[in-house]
Amino acid sequence: MSKSIPIIELDSSQLAGLLQRIQSQVDVEDFQLIEQLIGSLEQLLELIDKGRLSIQRLRQMLFGSRSEKTNTIRGTKSDPKRKPDKPPGHGRKGAKDYLSAQQVSLSIAGLNPKDPCPECEQGKLYAMKPGVLIRIKGQPLFPATLYEQQKLRCNLCSHIVSASLPPDVGEAKYDEQVGPLIGLLRYGAGMPLYRLEKLQASFGVPMPASTQWELVQQCADNFLPVYQALIVQAAQDHILYNDDTSMKVLELHQESPPPDQEKPDPKERTGVFTTGIISETTDRRIALFFTGHKHAGENLDAVLAHRQAQLPAPIQMCDGLSRNWPKNARTIRSQCILHGRRKFVEIFENFAQPCSHLLESLKKLYRHEAHTKKMAMNPAQRLSYHKRHSQSLMDALHNWMQQELDQKKVEPNSGLGQACKYMLKRWEPMTLFLRQPGAALDNNICERCLKMAILHRKNSMFYKTLNGAKVGDLFMSLIHTCSHNGVNPLEYFTQLQKNTEAVRKQPDRWLPWNYQENLEAPNTS
Repeated sequence: MSKSIPIIELDSSQLAGLLQRIQSQVDVEDFQLIEQLIGSLEQLLELIDKGRLSIQRLRQMLFGSRSEKTNTIRGTKSDPKRKPDKPPGHGRKGAKDYLSAQQVSLSIAGLNPKDPCPECEQGKLYAMKPGVLIRIKGQPLFPATLYEQQKLRCNLCSHIVSASLPPDVGEAKYDEQVGPLIGLLRYGAGMPLYRLEKLQASFGVPMPASTQWELVQQCADNFLPVYQALIVQAAQDHILYNDDTSMKVLELHQESPPPDQEKPDPKERTGVFTTGIISETTDRRIALFFTGHKHAGENLDAVLAHRQAQLPAPIQMCDGLSRNWPKNARTIRSQCILHGRRKFVEIFENFAQPCSHLLESLKKLYRHEAHTKKMAMNPAQRLSYHKRHSQSLMDALHNWMQQELDQKKVEPNSGLGQACKYMLKRWEPMTLFLRQPGAALDNNICERCLKMAILHRKNSMFYKTLNGAKVGDLFMSLIHTCSHNGVNPLEYFTQLQKNTEAVRKQPDRWLPWNYQENLEAPNTS
């Protein structure tokens, strides 16, 4: 495995001295070539510096980023005293993990508890914990059944008699699960419709892409009231995370107009984005997606327009980009501390010792946060715990960065100086978790949420129309919300399909965390 290339920093006097020493030892032509190469390198570094792009960042852009875990960055092994809760490769999945498996109970014929033992005929049998076996069958994603009805026709009156169909056949060609399953494959697993069409054709069960889209569109129309109810519910929650990623919608992609047409306003926004918004309470989460020209802050404004006036301002977690902040709604702003940490990760090779100090401090902070989650602390208990264990840690880290700059231990315009100034400038919103109950440390949950949109962008590259983007937003919102609340999305979507009239009348009673109550009621229509 190739080793990383060390980065050497030289000022102008050191570089001039190096050139003088080289000049005395090589030919004139060789010296001119070396001088030109070094000059080109200087220009490259100057361009990188003007663009605020570090060598480490350039490497990540060219060769991909590695893990940002502290031990990986420092090249050290994990602490042997701290064992992971569950080591990787711990074994096979247990029976409890198969939540949707059909359960079949098998009894021993002719025997019951307390019956005589058939082996020794003296002892009595007693009940034990049942043995469990899992058997998984393979089949096409959409299996089809072809029914051939026998038909008889009277030669006198032409009356036709047809064989009766089984009671579970139904009248529709596609049952209630087909559309939801296509939506899950398309927007949950990132499988384009044309790929699914080819796959089904190889199984001998044709499923044209146009038919798939019609079924998905029909599901989206049925699910729209629930999606709108989720937006209203999310607006009332205590904390909201938001961020966006670039997206492409062909319908919104503006090409150069013909010469005889007026050119578009240069101030008009042409970029297209997918915004992810996660709202959170103590017992549930909601995920929302919005695709279009609007930035994350503008979409959050639209969501918070549904917030009840008597409620206090919610906590908002995002990164430091101004486009993430709403302009009309009032929020308590908090910023992702890991975005500040990443500034030190990018310059670690140049400033290993001071960067290690910050990384180790934040590592301790996240151990405290992990303990609050393990103990299932409520927001007030979590705030009290962080004040006792994390306040002094963060104060010491703040004082260290301030002293590095005030005492001229670090050049303000160097990579380390800029990283320190970035965190100090945003220190108050980054440490809101020490003052506000429920405030988060980072925006990781929203960034993981956006990976669903990024998966779609990688596999399909674009949406064709804005309507298609809205359908994708709806399905991704419902799928991700189900995932956060431990709900089987296929089962949930199927029930929405079977109860469309009830969903339209009372969509707030058919949300992922409460729809089961309607199924248990005597009348769900």
